[in-house]
Amino acid sequence: MASQTAMLLLPVFCLSLFAMASAGNLNRDLQITWGDGRAKILNGGELLTLSLDKASGSGFQSTHEYLFGKIDMQIKLVPGNSAGTVTAYYLSSQGPTHDEIDFEFLGNLSGDPYTLHTNVFTQGKGNREMQFKLWFDPTLDFHGYSVLWTSQHIVFMVDGTPIREFKNLESRGVPFPRSQAMRIYSSLWNADDWATSQNSLFFCGLIKTDWSNAPFTASYRNFNAVACVWVAGKSSCTAGKLAGGGVSWMDYRMDLESQKRMEWVQRNHMIYNYCTDLKRFPQGLPPECALA
Repeated sequence: MASQTAMLLLPVFCLSLFAMASAGNLNRDLQITWGDGRAKILNGGELLTLSLDKASGSGFQSTHEYLFGKIDMQIKLVPGNSAGTVTAYYLSSQGPTHDEIDFEFLGNLSGDPYTLHTNVFTQGKGNREMQFKLWFDPTLDFHGYSVLWTSQHIVFMVDGTPIREFKNLESRGVPFPRSQAMRIYSSLWNADDWATSQNSLFFCGLIKTDWSNAPFTASYRNFNAVACVWVAGKSSCTAGKLAGGGVSWMDYRMDLESQKRMEWVQRNHMIYNYCTDLKRFPQGLPPECALA
């Protein structure tokens, strides 16, 4: 507990370089795509909810596509016994060689921590999973989940704390998502055939969804994208500068304090790292594991 308290007292991750704008209006920035009424935008565009029952889940996507940026969303996850449910929040392009940057929240029995599953796909290939046990109850209040995506790296953040960095190592033969625009997607769905397990990537689905608790609901607010909007094959940014803002952010690097905070999370809360799974990769770990 002492180390956790010390970590939480560290200065928050500096966001000033990104010239954060006010939170977007969800009616304008997001579109409900499926769920037959189970997804709702409420309070004049300030709140969005996704629901899941035995018949169907629900989902939404962003109005715009982006090619680089910082994407923020506050989410309050399904409370109580959420075993079997998955709340996915991710960026993705389309097609068999798509790129993708994933947050997935794997529900669990009441009182057990949520598992946060992260992954990076490049040219249709993933297998870069890292998992964490959240150090707070994500169902009691809204918490911030952010992706910083530049031509140099991808940084996953929780409440401003970096938890994972995926660097651009193309010069060393490692593909990096930098040429396909991505839209933001989120969905709440049933995955009790694989998604509930303890400290393992390869899930058994031993704990099934308790439908007596349905409908399951996750809530979203304060979406914000300080990003390059991609329209008709053109970017709203020029040479890494945000249109209208003139703030250079493409070359941002985490400072020493942020790196220490990320190391703290990985040391204390990471439960799976593909870069240490020799059983999964008997012919050798992926090349970025030795280069990052």
